[in-house]
Amino acid sequence: MDVLTQGLLGAALSQSIAHKKETRIATGVGFFAGLIADADILISSPSDPLLNIELHRHFSHSIFFIPFGALIAALILWPVLKRFFNTNPLTFKRLYVFCLLGYSLSGFIDSCTSYGTHLLWPLNDERITFHLISIIDPIFTGVLMIAVIKAWRNHRPRIAHIGLLFCGCYLLLGVFQLNRATDLAMELASSRQHDVEQLVVKPSLANLLVWRSTYISGETIYVDAVRPGITENKIYTGSSVPLFIPERDAIDIPKDSVLYADILRFEKFSDGFIAMEPGKDDLLGDVRYSMTPIKIATLWGITLDKSKLNKHAYYGFYRATSPDDRKNYTSMIFGN
Repeated sequence: MDVLTQGLLGAALSQSIAHKKETRIATGVGFFAGLIADADILISSPSDPLLNIELHRHFSHSIFFIPFGALIAALILWPVLKRFFNTNPLTFKRLYVFCLLGYSLSGFIDSCTSYGTHLLWPLNDERITFHLISIIDPIFTGVLMIAVIKAWRNHRPRIAHIGLLFCGCYLLLGVFQLNRATDLAMELASSRQHDVEQLVVKPSLANLLVWRSTYISGETIYVDAVRPGITENKIYTGSSVPLFIPERDAIDIPKDSVLYADILRFEKFSDGFIAMEPGKDDLLGDVRYSMTPIKIATLWGITLDKSKLNKHAYYGFYRATSPDDRKNYTSMIFGN
């Protein structure tokens, strides 16, 4: 999820085992440890833009890296605590325990989003994604923030327990909504007499009400939005785009070129959901993601510059939305 939520979750976990007199320092330690895993965003190469997306949320988010990540956080914080506290209130062992808790769920909570993490690396190098919650969810983050602040101000770890309980219940709600949304997406595909080869259903930005359905049938990718409601389910019909197949659609790019290798890397990262952006003959996008649930308007993609076959492809973000898109999206959330 976003870095604020990562830090808050780490803070709440550290608060949950703290003694009353340790609550405030546990909050800071847990918050810092919760951020450390996302330091992998700094791994990049000016000449190879795809390196960043391949390694972001990779080894640092593995459950097997948790003890080492916590140790890194503790080693960074130990001299800071010694410098700014006349009498260090924590032993290194206690500091490490707080860091361990603060770091422990960084990989898991990111796996609950639609982006996913390499949660079981090095045993399994696949990106694990549960699609339970949006990368940004104001309800989840807001309640967690209130709990962490109240626990910090009042020296009451029990409030952190309540915040963590809410987070667990909210993720269970995500499981419930995901199953309902998946059923709606499959029903929609069946009504079109489509054989679904791959399907991704994930929550749209900042809510658990409207879900983006993306599936491959034949050589076409179909995008729609579904809203599993309390009394009424709604389907918002989207659009479709031809699936990009490198062996067929990149025959004019030599297979031994750097550009072709980058196409295959991007295809793996996107789990095969790649297509040329409508209206742009050089932008290859990851169709799973868009700022608008029913549109094929990629959130990120690579530029296929055939004049630079032996240079790495440019990787860019495309977050622009129109006022009409935002208005329609709000209408979907409210069931209109």
